[in-house]
Amino acid sequence: MNHQYVKNVVEAALLAAGRPLTVEELTSVFDERDGSVADEVKGAIAALGEEYATRGVELLEVASGYRIQIRTAVAPPVARLWQERPAKYSRALLETLALIAYRQPITRGEIEQIRGVAVNPNIIKTLQERNWIRVVGHRDVPGKPELLGTTRDFLDYFSLKKLDDLPTLAQLKELEDLRVQLTLPGADAQVLAEGEAETQMEAAADVEPQAEDDEEPPAEGAGPRTQGLVASGAQDDSN
Repeated sequence: MNHQYVKNVVEAALLAAGRPLTVEELTSVFDERDGSVADEVKGAIAALGEEYATRGVELLEVASGYRIQIRTAVAPPVARLWQERPAKYSRALLETLALIAYRQPITRGEIEQIRGVAVNPNIIKTLQERNWIRVVGHRDVPGKPELLGTTRDFLDYFSLKKLDDLPTLAQLKELEDLRVQLTLPGADAQVLAEGEAETQMEAAADVEPQAEDDEEPPAEGAGPRTQGLVASGAQDDSN
């Protein structure tokens, strides 16, 4: 099969799909679906990635497959094509999402213990409606609280292939800039940095700072409120 033809078809499929496509899905658009076609599709993906290296779009592999997307550097001017304002997410929502991403599976009560405030039910509802989090089980304790974890849609939205791609402690500030350590029952200590945990999330989601008067009430028995969670070695066991 002609290499240029395969590359053109792969590029057209990625542009038309409106979602990430796997190698298997890209291979399925061809009449011939043997191993050689799959190899040609992989070669076409690699070639397109190189061609896009200096352009305003990029070919990126995320959790659900490959997609063509606008580069971050040119996103602000391109965004002017859409008149509607992007959704804004409060700092409280992103803190909750960061805790779920780094410490999953985690219960709502454990989130409240770390943040020092009760979790607003609308935050969990919003995250579930965006299909960024889901219930992955129940903690084997009285009350059987729900265990929350992230989804493939979460990884896709933030341009991540797997949870290990989240920033680790080594990628953040020097240790002397880190200000507090907290633990969850049965878990190792995690180091938290002011505002650093949400850096990648804020790059993809337009964040609206939330005033303290609008914050959730303090959780009963919770410790002092902190911002930002940094962890390493997270596993995508729930996806």
